Amino acid sequence: MPARKRVCVYCGSSPGHDPVFLDSAEQLGAAIARHGFDLVYGGASIGLMGAVADAALEHGAAVYGVMPRSLAEKEIAHDGLTELIITSSMHDRKEKMADLSDGFIALPGGLGTLEELFEIWTWSQLGFHGNPIGLLNVADFYDALLAFLTSTVEAGFVKQPHRDILLVDDNPDALLRKILEYRASIPPKVGLSPDQR
Repeated sequence: MPARKRVCVYCGSSPGHDPVFLDSAEQLGAAIARHGFDLVYGGASIGLMGAVADAALEHGAAVYGVMPRSLAEKEIAHDGLTELIITSSMHDRKEKMADLSDGFIALPGGLGTLEELFEIWTWSQLGFHGNPIGLLNVADFYDALLAFLTSTVEAGFVKQPHRDILLVDDNPDALLRKILEYRASIPPKVGLSPDQR
């Protein structure tokens, strides 16, 4: 029997001000289990991170947390995971999360969430991986970002096929279906002639 695929979720270690954010994390965690995935995430017990992990565990998914030692020592690590992997640095954490995962989803979050999303997206554009990347646009949280991304295409800095790598939905089940159906078909930016990049 093949191993279950794993989806990595990037999200805030804070709950946000609107209860809809916490609810969306719980819904996504449950949907991940329902669609036959296991979860990879940042390993914390707090905020949206804790909520998505708890929901995935409750609904039968294995959950793998990845956390740098400096944060684990501050006692925010989740103590009920399938496995907690301790890394020496944030860089190693992101690399390990990517290595463990077959797809990626960003929930609402702050600077760390955005940095993780854009890095894994850039890696896809450069051809380092062909895994799906999704954005769960809870309560229109990412509308302004999506509008800005459209402007990067219009200004000639991002090609439309590379913009379209990012799958967007406001419903966890619908987004996971897009993740499951995704087939990488975009030529990587590296190796293209200047007028194609």
